[in-house]
Amino acid sequence: MKYGEKIVNEFDVEKDLEIWPNEHKRDYLIKMTLPEFSCLCPRSGYPDFATIYLEYTPDEWVVELKAIKLYINSFRNKHVSHENSANEIYELLERKLKPKYMKVVADYNPRGNVHTVIEIDSSKMSS
Repeated sequence: MKYGEKIVNEFDVEKDLEIWPNEHKRDYLIKMTLPEFSCLCPRSGYPDFATIYLEYTPDEWVVELKAIKLYINSFRNKHVSHENSANEIYELLERKLKPKYMKVVADYNPRGNVHTVIEIDSSKMSS
């Protein structure tokens, strides 16, 4: 196994998702585009590909960029639905970062003539 595969396969989100203190008191928006997301369909096992768009206004914490890359790459051998992958990413980052605002968009490549976009936006949630 090559070193990159080993790092991704052994990535433990609870201990390896590094977060840093936010050194700024003003509100600002962090935007990330993660264009190489992949996972496996839980029904067929076929690969699914997406671009993940993440944006958040930090409170006390920011996520380290290599850590978010490794976390996103850790989905590549995971059997997970479009809805569950987007919600898992959102819920984990919400729990770890406790941001003032966050939005996750999972824009999946079409497969079988279906294009799926999952959007979770804290400013549009009622609870």
